[in-house]
Amino acid sequence: MYRACGKRVDTSGSSSGSGTESPAKDPAPDGTHRRGWRRWAMDTRPLRRPAYRRLWSSTIVTAVGSQLTAVAVPKQIYDITGSSAWVGAASLAGLLPLIVFALWGGAVADTMDRRRLLLITNTGIAVTSLLFWTQAVTGMESVGALMLLLALQQAFWGLNAPARNASIARLVPEDELPAANALGSTVMQTGQVVGPLLAGALIPLIGLPELYLIDALALCVTVWAVYRLPALPPLAGTAVRRAGVREVVAGFRYIAGHKVLLLSFLADIVAMVLGMPRALFPQLAAETYASYGEGLALGLLFAAIPIGAVAGGLFSGTFSQARRHGWMVIGAVVVWGAAITGFGLSGSLWLAVAFLAVAGVADMVSMVFRGTILLSAATDEMRGRMQGVFTVVVAGGPRLADVLHGGAGSALGAREAVAGGGLLVVAVMLALAAAMPALRRYRV
Repeated sequence: MYRACGKRVDTSGSSSGSGTESPAKDPAPDGTHRRGWRRWAMDTRPLRRPAYRRLWSSTIVTAVGSQLTAVAVPKQIYDITGSSAWVGAASLAGLLPLIVFALWGGAVADTMDRRRLLLITNTGIAVTSLLFWTQAVTGMESVGALMLLLALQQAFWGLNAPARNASIARLVPEDELPAANALGSTVMQTGQVVGPLLAGALIPLIGLPELYLIDALALCVTVWAVYRLPALPPLAGTAVRRAGVREVVAGFRYIAGHKVLLLSFLADIVAMVLGMPRALFPQLAAETYASYGEGLALGLLFAAIPIGAVAGGLFSGTFSQARRHGWMVIGAVVVWGAAITGFGLSGSLWLAVAFLAVAGVADMVSMVFRGTILLSAATDEMRGRMQGVFTVVVAGGPRLADVLHGGAGSALGAREAVAGGGLLVVAVMLALAAAMPALRRYRV
């Protein structure tokens, strides 16, 4: 038994009073007794659970497929308009429906069978990908149609993500949540590296429309995997509710009343809004690292953080042994800020890439333990809404950072803006940890 967020938490995977259903634990899971180099390697115990394995396996396919569409949409818009401004406008067109439907989707995920919701939303995303393919193969060349389809796709994704993430705690026991989050995050980060590279290689060979078709076919695999999941209805004893504005507001009240949850969101906002410098990568590639070749520099800068995150996931075996999850989040955000500061001060491209890779490792640690806190510190009837807010924070933070860093880079210089942002991350995170001890004290 361990103390967590003011509750007694049973290591069998259910919090007293939460009504959480978790699979039975192995009597002596080898992940807690691995020695030598094996204790550093990724903990794969959750893959022994057939239901989680199906969900995770489908992610492998869609992590790459979704990135094909993520490359194809801005490429097609730029080909039609020749304007980067239209590319940026399309990104914003998808943000509002993502925010609205992620918040509402979290409430829906707490009121209906999550498996059924995943079937509906994954099917919707697949149909949207087919519509993307149809407009591309017929030569429609309509930016308005592309932005409408992008908004529809993001709405479905906003409904899907909270249910998908909230389901994990029903598929694995609580002590395997860090490992399950590490497995999922590693796959998604790998997709962000492999997907764009594959898209760049496939467009000259098969054409842009077929990228949409490949994504649609990949989503069929996901639909089949979700179909084979067990039913995930609200737990017995949960009050019957309708997913309306009142339930969304209740989710925010729940966050406000549980400081550890509030701080987990604030930690990500601090790290991403103040410290995500991707908007300045093109300027740095063209000015600071031009001697290395602008194209090479730009590619390395964009790839470095995801590559570091993947490396962190592959060596995440010790995550399952950590008990002070709050300190893991605080430490990861501070390391992120310090690494971003080092990146901003680096005149060498290779040193800059190394610092960004370290930041990627820190980001992986932060993602895993923030996700674990959200799943373990919240009751099952609130997990969907917590994941809805989480989806909004994760998607919105970097886009706000693009605006903030873009302006700061123009006014102060790119390197100064990056280094200053990193220092602010360290200072603000340490101040939050000192002023609000709930995150420091959180453990399982």
